[in-house]
Amino acid sequence: MNSVNASGVQLAYDIFGRQEDEPVLLIAGLGTQMIRWTSPFCDELASKGYRVIRFDNRDAGWSTHFSDLAPPEFGALVAALMAGRRPDVPYSLHDMAADAIGLLDALSIDRVHVVGRSMGGMIAQIIASEHPDRVLSLTSIMSSTGNPALPQAAPDVMAMMMRPAPDPVSDQEGFLVHSLAFARRIAGMKFALDEDAHRALVLEEVRRAYDPHGTARQIAAMAVAGDRRLRLATIDVPTLVVHGADDPLILPACGMDTAASIPGAELMLVEGMGHDLPPALYETIVEAVARTAR
Repeated sequence: MNSVNASGVQLAYDIFGRQEDEPVLLIAGLGTQMIRWTSPFCDELASKGYRVIRFDNRDAGWSTHFSDLAPPEFGALVAALMAGRRPDVPYSLHDMAADAIGLLDALSIDRVHVVGRSMGGMIAQIIASEHPDRVLSLTSIMSSTGNPALPQAAPDVMAMMMRPAPDPVSDQEGFLVHSLAFARRIAGMKFALDEDAHRALVLEEVRRAYDPHGTARQIAAMAVAGDRRLRLATIDVPTLVVHGADDPLILPACGMDTAASIPGAELMLVEGMGHDLPPALYETIVEAVARTAR
């Protein structure tokens, strides 16, 4: 494992590809680890002539966990937001974007192609809009703008996501049943979930670091992120927005809004894709990312 100190946060990372190739930074989503950007996906992108960097966000995987900061109480968080108040949260998505910039600094990388999925797409949008001198291109996958008028996730999907999972140490089978049920629900209609691969992936994440309180702190950061559309309008690098037409968690309208908010952005709406990145789509999405980077 590689690790650097990025402005006080220890970040674990991997690199695929040649040192001399242009860098691509992959940013993971809510509560997941860098290994959700699977090695085959990273190898495919590296084969296009890019140096591919994936890393664990704060509060995930082998990066710093903010265990001394209490996770938010969701009832109080929701009540404050409904009352128009900004609740106190442990950190923001802007802090997480600053982590990514700190990683680039530590690796002596001036400019990078930024690719983020779900929450990682939101962080990538912040990097592209707040640090334009560091970004060569932007790809935002299955993400959103923070526009409060956008439709919300299906109620059953939100209920499944917020329901506490069984402890994977004391009840591994219950944990896997919980995780697989959610993965099936958010998968698209066209691409069947590889349940054996998903089971192996989530167990590897548990072995690396299981921290539901860290996920709760990331949720709080997302909850107070606000509407980014005015900032997105300032982005002037080549931008690709990828979204699944079957996404029940962050609905397709959110991807459409993202593309509409960024001047010149290309919208790639993928039929049959849900809120996941199935191996059958690796080649298609990698080629689109590489095309945008070129």
